[in-house]
Formats: sequence, C-alpha cells, structure tokens
Amino acid sequence: MKKILVVLGGLLLVAFILYRFFAGFYNTGIVYQENAKTAWSKVESAYQRRADLIPNLVNTVKGYAAHEKGTLEAVVKARAAATQTRIDPANITPEQLAKFQQAQQGLSGALSRLLVTVEKYPELKADQHFSELQSQLEGTENRIKVERDRYNDAVNKYNIYIRKFPGNILAGMFGFKPMARFQSDKGAEKAPKVQF
Repeated sequence: MKKILVVLGGLLLVAFILYRFFAGFYNTGIVYQENAKTAWSKVESAYQRRADLIPNLVNTVKGYAAHEKGTLEAVVKARAAATQTRIDPANITPEQLAKFQQAQQGLSGALSRLLVTVEKYPELKADQHFSELQSQLEGTENRIKVERDRYNDAVNKYNIYIRKFPGNILAGMFGFKPMARFQSDKGAEKAPKVQF
C-alpha cells in the first residue's frame, strides 16, 4: 500500500511538473503574442493619425494652390489606398506587411511631393493653420517610427521565445508561428546623393 502511494505521489508530481512546463510555455507565448498584437495596433493608430491629418492639410493647401490639383489628388488617392490596406494582427505575414508598407510609402511619397509644392507659395508657408498641421504631421511621423520600433521589439521577443529550444518544439504543438517584422524601405541602405 505504501509503495502504491509513493508511486502515485511520484506520478502526480511528474504530471504537475509537466503541466506547469506546458502551461507556462503556452501562457508566456500568449503574453508575448498579445504584446506584439497590441504594438501592431499602436502602429496602425499612428498611421491613422497621419491619415486623419491629411484632409485638413489638403484643404489648407487647396485654398492657396488651387492649380496644384494633380498633386492634391495624388495625396487623396494615396491616403485612400493606405487606409484601405488592413492586416489581421493575429496573422501578420511578410507579404501582408510588405503590402501595407508599400501603401504607406505611397502616401509618404505623395505627402513629400505636396510639401515640395508648398515651397512655391510663401503665403501658404506663413499660414498659421498650415504651420500647425505641418508640425503635427512631423510629430506623427516620429510617432510612427517609435511605434514601428516598439512593434519590432515585441515581435523579436515573441519570435525568439518560440524559436528557442524546447519552445520550438512546443510552438508547433500550440500553433505559435513567427510574426513578420517591419523592414526598411527598399533602397534605404543607399545613401542619397546630394549635388550642389
């Protein structure tokens, strides 16, 4: 009878240790995954803030530079494309992230062309409303970079966790898959040429 209790106690102890090991891995993986999803939500929020500023910026410029219709339309079109590109944070693939980045790069390029156009209109540059919008836009671009970095940090932590041994074995069992990171824009590794 004593041997049966010892064996039963040993089996219960082993079962408890295995439970804690598997549950611990799973729960920690969920925490890291949810942190990465939250970081992604903040990235989207920062991009949404930029998209929300654009209609006011376009309307302000339109009042001063009505004949720059093509540039203004390009910004509006790029904004529409950028806001329509959505990603499910539970399943971010490199392809989806590349498509998202491409849409955002299109908007960034259109905004850059608009701001270059503004240089032709000194009275617009002096407009207080335009200056405030431009300042908010610059601040938003900084927020986007910060949130992208935080997202990459959260994804890095999650990806390392599920790829380290023995987590790499358990990750497949629990359905944890690596998440995609933001990459630099194509051609960003080349220094721009400046000529005077």
